[in-house]
Amino acid sequence: MNAIYRKELQSYFYTPVGYVFTGVFLALCSIFFGVGNLAERSGDILFLLRNMSYLWMLLCPILTMRLLAGERQARSDALLFSSPCPLTSIILGKYLAACTVLLLAILLSFVYPLLVAVYGKLYPAETAVGYLGFALMGCCFIALDLFVSSLAKNPVTAALFCFGVNLFVWFFDVLALAAKGTVAERIFHFLSLYQRFTPFTLGQLSYANVFFGVSFIAAMLFLCVRVLDTRRWSDM
Repeated sequence: MNAIYRKELQSYFYTPVGYVFTGVFLALCSIFFGVGNLAERSGDILFLLRNMSYLWMLLCPILTMRLLAGERQARSDALLFSSPCPLTSIILGKYLAACTVLLLAILLSFVYPLLVAVYGKLYPAETAVGYLGFALMGCCFIALDLFVSSLAKNPVTAALFCFGVNLFVWFFDVLALAAKGTVAERIFHFLSLYQRFTPFTLGQLSYANVFFGVSFIAAMLFLCVRVLDTRRWSDM
């Protein structure tokens, strides 16, 4: 797993992918911070994180689209299937590499709360809780998009599939409103990653939502392993 992790992490910065992801993320975050905080003279970092959370559905496909679909397009996935390393370790290595890039981008965004702390009042505990939920949500989208990309034949198709699925996840809240008062409403609210993030944006540490996020990640990675395992036996 360590070898896969190092290889994928290096590939993010040997190619423009890691720089594009980080640059676009920080550029858009700066716009949100400038419009929502500086222009309004607001020190509400949780409001900033609420706005920034919508970036995950747009940017996470950049990190995941080539991890598995790129291997399939280059026909190097046969090497993965014949590797002595278990598929679970391969998927974990790729997933952790993508999450590392995401967490580095989040780390760079700490400049915004630092600016608030210098020129205003910052609430460290609430900010830490907000960033925890923000990072967990990003890791959930990475896991979801990694699973979706395992179904695609090339990176472009993987990116399009991921955008579509991420948009559908975003629509869960809209669908919940449309199904108000029904069982479907509770199901959509239960599955909505944005609803799960809401307590963190209020400064509330929700152990139930942390458990849901970890379970969601584990489920997506398990499905990803099953997809690859099925493909391995079908190619034999």
